[in-house]
Amino acid sequence: MPELRGRRIDQPRTPRRLAVSVDPEAFGRVSETLARFLGTGTFLFWQTLIVVTWIVLNLAAVSLSWDPYPFILLNLAFSTQAAYAAPLILLAQNRQDDRDRVSLEEDRARAAQTKADTEYLARELAALRIAVGEVATRDYIRGELEKLRAELDSAGKARSE
Repeated sequence: MPELRGRRIDQPRTPRRLAVSVDPEAFGRVSETLARFLGTGTFLFWQTLIVVTWIVLNLAAVSLSWDPYPFILLNLAFSTQAAYAAPLILLAQNRQDDRDRVSLEEDRARAAQTKADTEYLARELAALRIAVGEVATRDYIRGELEKLRAELDSAGKARSE
């Protein structure tokens, strides 16, 4: 077994096939861009224009007829487009779902923090109301002074009479 000399059998072999590395984030951005474009009126306009031109050229210019009447090549092009468009749209939707999920979690955390802050402020406000209830307010003092002045006025009138 001379071919095994120099090899270690306790370690896996290095792969001999061509490995292609694709950045999933970049591929996702490209798929979202393409999915956004496929859903626009501009795409539908150009696709319709191409299809109408294809059909007219194949029906009118018989000598250029590369795809005769059943338009099998056109159907193949549509099938290929659909085969690529559907997974790209699904990938874009999954990425949007992931962003929505993160946004929802952030919103929940923000709402919980807001609720905690509101409850804290409500407790502080209640404590202030209790503390102010034990302190003489300006209206209370003013009322007491008015009563005292009225009593003094009535006592002063009674003395002068």
